[in-house]
Amino acid sequence: MAASLLQSLRAQAYNNAWANHRLLTACAGLSQAEFEAPRTGFFPSIRATLNHILVIDLFYVDALEGGTLGPAAWADPEPCATVAALAAAQAAVDRRLIAWCEALDEAGVDGTVHVHRGDRVQHERVDRLLLHLFQHDVHHRGQAHAMLSGTRVAPPQLDEFFAAEEAPLRAMEFRALGWTEATVWRD
Repeated sequence: MAASLLQSLRAQAYNNAWANHRLLTACAGLSQAEFEAPRTGFFPSIRATLNHILVIDLFYVDALEGGTLGPAAWADPEPCATVAALAAAQAAVDRRLIAWCEALDEAGVDGTVHVHRGDRVQHERVDRLLLHLFQHDVHHRGQAHAMLSGTRVAPPQLDEFFAAEEAPLRAMEFRALGWTEATVWRD
């Protein structure tokens, strides 16, 4: 049976959290100086890039939850000074996004999210907003991955999407996240 759009969006939320976990686990091997060091990218450091992912996730997850946080989300563009603080904050927003996607039903996929932009409220379809958020995170994780390549810490593989036969390779990470394959895939 083909997976529904709803199941695909849920799987994307889990994959997003898994990729964040993998990247931040690797970054935990950096010194504070390496984490903050100037690097080439859209944002000037690994710290700034990963904080940007967090801040934008907070912005969009708040909107999905019906909140009105809006641009106040990026009042502090780098709310987490350390990898440990960033990992905890990112894991928390990832859990919120997963919970929101888990509560979503087929009818809700076509629903509307009200995104407070400060001077206006953007009305966006749920599926489009989620796909935008996932693409945003993939884009900036790729930049952080490239920056990490210039350090002594090997960047983790992030181009996976839960291939069935590779489940044993991610089982330990899933356990650390409190998941199983059945959590993600409801075949």
